Amino acid sequence: MAAPQADAADPTQSLDAKRAETAEELDRLSRAITLSEQRMADLRAEVDALRQDEAAIRASMIETADRQRELTTRMAEAEDRFSTLRGDEDEITASLRERRVLLAEVLAGLQRMGRNPPPALLVAAEDALASVRSAILLGAVVPEMREETEQLALDLARLKAVREDIEEERAKLVSARTDQIVEEERLALLLAEKRDMQGDRERRIEEERVAAARLAERASSLGELIASLETEISSVREAAEQAREATRLREQQSEEELERARNRAASGDLDMERFSPAVPFASRTATLELPVEGAVERWYGDDDGTGHPLQGIMVASRSGALVQAPADAWVVYAGPFRTYGQLLILNAGDEYHIVMAGMDRIDVSPGQFVVTGEPVAAMGETRLAGAAALALVSGQPTLYIEFRKDGQPVDPDPWWANDTSGRASNDS
Repeated sequence: MAAPQADAADPTQSLDAKRAETAEELDRLSRAITLSEQRMADLRAEVDALRQDEAAIRASMIETADRQRELTTRMAEAEDRFSTLRGDEDEITASLRERRVLLAEVLAGLQRMGRNPPPALLVAAEDALASVRSAILLGAVVPEMREETEQLALDLARLKAVREDIEEERAKLVSARTDQIVEEERLALLLAEKRDMQGDRERRIEEERVAAARLAERASSLGELIASLETEISSVREAAEQAREATRLREQQSEEELERARNRAASGDLDMERFSPAVPFASRTATLELPVEGAVERWYGDDDGTGHPLQGIMVASRSGALVQAPADAWVVYAGPFRTYGQLLILNAGDEYHIVMAGMDRIDVSPGQFVVTGEPVAAMGETRLAGAAALALVSGQPTLYIEFRKDGQPVDPDPWWANDTSGRASNDS
């Protein structure tokens, strides 16, 4: 019997399409999630307990950012599983639809045979040919029906299991998203408290932000912008002087003292009240984590999409993902700059600068000292056109990261931790 054609084409959608559907569903779920009044009261009480303790607030912000990063990873994994299961569900459903047509034809044939059974050979010899034909048909049809029925039962069982798994993954996504909303609210309260503590500096910060914006309008390049900021903006100039002084003092330290500092940094046993880098930036190779949770799409030296070599790296992230300081540093600039969009420049000491672009929101101010892991910005809902108008394939929010030494871009790859860069297994 020829295999029948399905009555309507229903190809399985690609995993990318399923991911988009999953993201839309998660967005709908997120809008439906609200924190109880008791949960909000607990969060406010938790932050109130840290009032006037800047070191405790900073430590809590880093812990919150780390938890958010972990939740972002968990949600990405759950979304991928959810999307894959939805694809499996569509594939089984399409298979059942095709099998339904085949079974309908077989059943119709048997029904016709039941209404008009073949005659017995002894009644009319001239009907012998019809009897033989009927026997052949039954011999072919019955085993095929048994096989199709068994396959149908297996597919129905698979479909039931897949749908149960889908509901389980949906519950995990809702739980992870609820936890993420709690952490987002906690971080917002911590940031507000930190801003209140800096109230006496707010006027000066705003004046210098305006002055920095004017310099950014006049600057034609990153190098020119950094140079002008560190000479004309008082807080940035002070930060640059502190960075040079910290470098000078470290040069007087013995190798043993430097090794102890490196060990403390590796163990995370660091003073939250520090106002200079705990470890020289030049010696932090193979230790830095990416500032945002995501995957590197383009590396230093790759084609930047305009036919020129990329002077940094591009990390495809997720909407709303937190951006954390990759190293101890002073904030040099925070605001829009030409085609870069929202730009953040950090002075990491030893004449190194870290440039990041593509964020939607920046939460730090020029002259401020930030420690490794401290949240400094957040990604937007979509990829921003910036960072030299790079033509990335991905439509995800994308963070551009550039390291500069003595005003010139350098390859940041040696600084990333081995399990962060993935360069050894994915060298481009």
